Amino acid sequence: MKPTGSLITVDGRSALRFERQLNSPIERVWRAVTAPEELARWFVVPIEWTPSAGETFESFGAVGTVTELDEPRLVAWEWNGDLFRFELTPNSGGCLLVFTHVFDDRSRAAEQAAGWDGYLEQLEMHLEHGEVREGEAFTALSERHDAYAETFGLDPPPRLSD
Repeated sequence: MKPTGSLITVDGRSALRFERQLNSPIERVWRAVTAPEELARWFVVPIEWTPSAGETFESFGAVGTVTELDEPRLVAWEWNGDLFRFELTPNSGGCLLVFTHVFDDRSRAAEQAAGWDGYLEQLEMHLEHGEVREGEAFTALSERHDAYAETFGLDPPPRLSD
């Protein structure tokens, strides 16, 4: 498994950055990353929002705030101290998606990257097939984690079993 995300620094904080070339037009991808009923099909947590700049929302007991919005190209929000950003750029092949997650605990970067890789695969399945086959994007989660840990120069946690 070859990692698709990179570990960078944004304003002195750890950040993961993923780029995905998607075969769907920007308007379709925009709906998939902003409409609550679509997010519920592939994203890590449910988000009930409009979204609109400055809007607050609650998810899993934490309050988030939409910090930037430029439909259909950019939505960014803060939630539970972390920053999340979807940037969309139309191109001849569909849409380039750039996803960034800014957080504090660098030691969790491989774990976070492995998870986001799986969720972005679920987004691709959702866009291509209209459905996500439960768990399919996470079948190699431990291998994905280890590949990111090696790429990022982080020690993976010991495994209890293989």
